[in-house]
Amino acid sequence: MNYRVTLIKGDGIGPEVTEATQSVLAAAGAPIEWEEALGGIEAVEAFGEPMPEQTLSTIRRNRLGLKGPLATPKGRGYRSANVTLRKKLDLYVGYRPVRTMPGIQTPYENVDLVVLRENTEDLYAGIEHKVDDDTVLTLKVSTRAAGERISRWSFENMRYTGRRKIHCCQKASVVPMADGAFLDAYLSVADEYPYIESSQLPVDTLAFELAQDPTRFDVLLLQNLYGDILSDLAAGLVGGLGVVPGANIGDQIAVFEAVHGTAPDIAGKGIANPLAVLQSALLMLDYVGERSISDHIRRAVHDVLSAGTHLTGDLGGSANTAGFTDAIIDAL
Repeated sequence: MNYRVTLIKGDGIGPEVTEATQSVLAAAGAPIEWEEALGGIEAVEAFGEPMPEQTLSTIRRNRLGLKGPLATPKGRGYRSANVTLRKKLDLYVGYRPVRTMPGIQTPYENVDLVVLRENTEDLYAGIEHKVDDDTVLTLKVSTRAAGERISRWSFENMRYTGRRKIHCCQKASVVPMADGAFLDAYLSVADEYPYIESSQLPVDTLAFELAQDPTRFDVLLLQNLYGDILSDLAAGLVGGLGVVPGANIGDQIAVFEAVHGTAPDIAGKGIANPLAVLQSALLMLDYVGERSISDHIRRAVHDVLSAGTHLTGDLGGSANTAGFTDAIIDAL
């Protein structure tokens, strides 16, 4: 069976890292047919917006997408391409696994946690207006339905991935109605899963304890803004945004993505690290049940990282994108 996947190569280093990923997947025999679509700056030039309906339509049809980093023009009234993608396709789960990897030096060892972010509400709902010349009002949206939906997805995912402990992280002491609604929804769902350990703690306490010892955490559930910030913090614990994957998942559609930026300063130089996009593609293979292929590639990646002789500059080596990619293919 072949899987048809919408591919958004993205801006900056996006085309380089997505093409490297395609090469590795092809070498491993992943049964994927790619359908390219535009997003970011190229989409603005072609369609007048960074996430056009034409691209959204292909993802709706294929149910699967892989994308590189996207840029949104600043100061022109464009809404973030990434936010638009999540809202329009109702990709309510932001999924960010964070694991220590061999050969990447960090202050922490044996980190293995998942950050789950509610993707559709909170301050990212985009509801704001000027009250007067000096004041802007931005609304934080929190519904019980959204809280219950992602909480139930979280517990169901844990059932099938072997994870045993979840923390809901919020600031209900300061925002008792909005964060309190999210927490109440989580607690009501948690009662349905007595065989999974569930807890909750303030988001600022989480930030402090992650810096102290991230190995004590298994699954973290957060609202949109908190999840956006702390998922990046968690990535920094294992080597940065260049080594962790990401996904945006709904009930019928999933889009897998690099979580780093477009890095325009090195675009076109052939030195970018494709690992974040590649690992996101491996999540996609897991999602459709092709675990034997994804595990095969993961072993090859780990072999290359452990050897340390073909690493890109951000990982402490001197290899270019092609050299790192070829080393993974050779390891396969």
